[in-house]
Amino acid sequence: MGERIYLYDSTLRDGAQAQGIDFSVADKQAITEALDAFGIDYVEGGWPGANPTDDAFFAAQPAVKTTRISAFGMTRRSGRSASNDPGLQDLLAVNTPTICIVGKSWDWQAETALKVSKAENLRMIADSIGHIVANGREAVFDAEHFFDGYKANPGYALEVLSAAHAAGAEWLVLCDTNGGSMPSEVREIVAAVKAHLPEARLGIHCHNDTEQAVANSLAAVEAGVRQIQGTINGIGERCGNANLIALIPTLMLKMGFDTGLSDEQLTRIGQLSRLVDDRLNRAPNRHAAYVGASAFAHKGGLHVSAMNKDSRSYEHIDPALVGATRLILVSDKAGRSNIVNRLHQMGIAVREDDDRIGDLVKAVKEREALGYAYEDASASFELMALQKLGTSPSFYELQSYRALDECRIDSHDKRFTVAEATVKLKIGGQSVMTVAEGNGPVNALDAALRKALLPHYPELSAMHLNDYKVRILTPSDATAALTRVMIESRDDDGHKWNTLGVSHNVIDASYHALFDAITYHLMKARRA
Repeated sequence: MGERIYLYDSTLRDGAQAQGIDFSVADKQAITEALDAFGIDYVEGGWPGANPTDDAFFAAQPAVKTTRISAFGMTRRSGRSASNDPGLQDLLAVNTPTICIVGKSWDWQAETALKVSKAENLRMIADSIGHIVANGREAVFDAEHFFDGYKANPGYALEVLSAAHAAGAEWLVLCDTNGGSMPSEVREIVAAVKAHLPEARLGIHCHNDTEQAVANSLAAVEAGVRQIQGTINGIGERCGNANLIALIPTLMLKMGFDTGLSDEQLTRIGQLSRLVDDRLNRAPNRHAAYVGASAFAHKGGLHVSAMNKDSRSYEHIDPALVGATRLILVSDKAGRSNIVNRLHQMGIAVREDDDRIGDLVKAVKEREALGYAYEDASASFELMALQKLGTSPSFYELQSYRALDECRIDSHDKRFTVAEATVKLKIGGQSVMTVAEGNGPVNALDAALRKALLPHYPELSAMHLNDYKVRILTPSDATAALTRVMIESRDDDGHKWNTLGVSHNVIDASYHALFDAITYHLMKARRA
């Protein structure tokens, strides 16, 4: 096991400064508990006194087992003593074991932003840290604008760190606040700091304005830094912060460092990433390193053929190390290897030299040319494959359907719509006709199908529509365009699956996607 790297999470403070992000108190509590369970060393809960949400969080901090909750603030103001500074008193009042304060390390910033002399800035930093330490708390010093400050005036930037270190700061964190530094610069400057203060414990805090926050953080570690500050999924102000989800596996699997996390904990990193996205009500980045849905997805036939021989051909690590799963995609670029591998992943045993595989490959390419996209609709692909292999399940036979959308004007001259659908099905040799209303023709069609099927298949009650998307495939045809409908469904256990339908009629495309969704769910339920 290599040297210890300490992980400092700033999702709830620096991450919360990103545009469009607004954590509730419940969000902050839930994320703190998740970070603690995962094994993060420090969780920065927010800035006491800055806003009601942070105050409420610190007033009701969740019980943690391994992590240290940190409160964030700034140095004392000029003209006040540390003991009489309201901001420092707010920091001490929340009773966290760790307090992180930010101070200026760029002389130009001190003189223009704070309008204090260089000497007064040093006193503000030393007094504040000394006061925190005297009150029995661990002090972390964030040297704001450190790399820009060092490049402008290296002597003063080092004086700032020396003042914080002498006052008792446990960590000196070098901040690339504007996110404009290069990895080579970071490595060189960290080495200079290490030579100047060999006994100090150094940290790094990078912003992602040039898409180099992760690279800069790793360069700092190579130069001697032993604490990394970052956020889950890289959220943060402007372009974001260093992404801990990418950094942690790299530190452990590529560089051999000890992060305090076990191999088993590392397999849960994708769950942590998705939890934060869920709390923010946003779709996960499918291309995210290590944890994205496409991180270990293989589409090209040449790639898949090589993967069959040795997975190292096109994978830099075993996906299982980070709790991920290899995904063989099926598309118009698929070869026999893609199809066979995908079928094997679905539990369908078939030989690669089976004559039916050629027919299936041809069918996929033909359908994708028409607008189907099976790489994002694996449930529809599985049903089509079973059909080609002669083992497709059949739960009902459609005889006809009709969907109406009527616009009416009420007595107050207000317009409203009424949707109604009628379906005629044959279920187990019995003809069934049902009528249902809904919030639009697709919802009415779904309701009519369920009304007919539920008496025969009660397990259908556990299936729910999760998402519905329509894409216009031939925009030049205007309202007569070919459309693709994608439906994401889920069951009561949280399992999700995607189905699709393609037609010039959006209702017809929706029906085909619904048909696949229902058939897939019933097939899986019956197998179980």
